[in-house]
Amino acid sequence: MFGNKTRISFTDDDIKILIYALNELRNRLISEERYTDAVDEIMIKLAS
Repeated sequence: MFGNKTRISFTDDDIKILIYALNELRNRLISEERYTDAVDEIMIKLAS
């Protein structure tokens, strides 16, 4: 089930929207004093 990987191509605008949404989620998690590790990892992958 998890063996197959698919690459998705995003435009620069798509990446900006994703990072904005993930940052909003991260801020909400921080305000709820919850872990942000998963969101942080995704943001790093999108930025690279």
